Amino acid sequence: MAAAVNPFDFLKQFGNIQERMSDIQNRLQGISVVGSAGGDMVQIEMNGHMQVLGVRISAEAVDPEDITMLQDLLQAAFSDALFKIKEKIREEVSSLTGGLNLPPGLLGL
Repeated sequence: MAAAVNPFDFLKQFGNIQERMSDIQNRLQGISVVGSAGGDMVQIEMNGHMQVLGVRISAEAVDPEDITMLQDLLQAAFSDALFKIKEKIREEVSSLTGGLNLPPGLLGL
């Protein structure tokens, strides 16, 4: 037999989450990751607001005869950075919400 769910408990938890959202926004500013591809030939730095802070491309990755490879490396590095930043955001949100499972997609994750 399933235990009854108290809607007031849910509302209390939701209220706590609203209070913590400003904490989450502040922490996101301080989070950054570097995604890379091609053995670090291409690196993309991204912050917790999913803004690209920097792009570094080594000379070895620049071949005028093979622009497609550079494009692929940039795409892979961006995808790597995006994956890493989403993981860090999930960790931060989980620590601030006390492990409360939030609906998928609530914070764009």
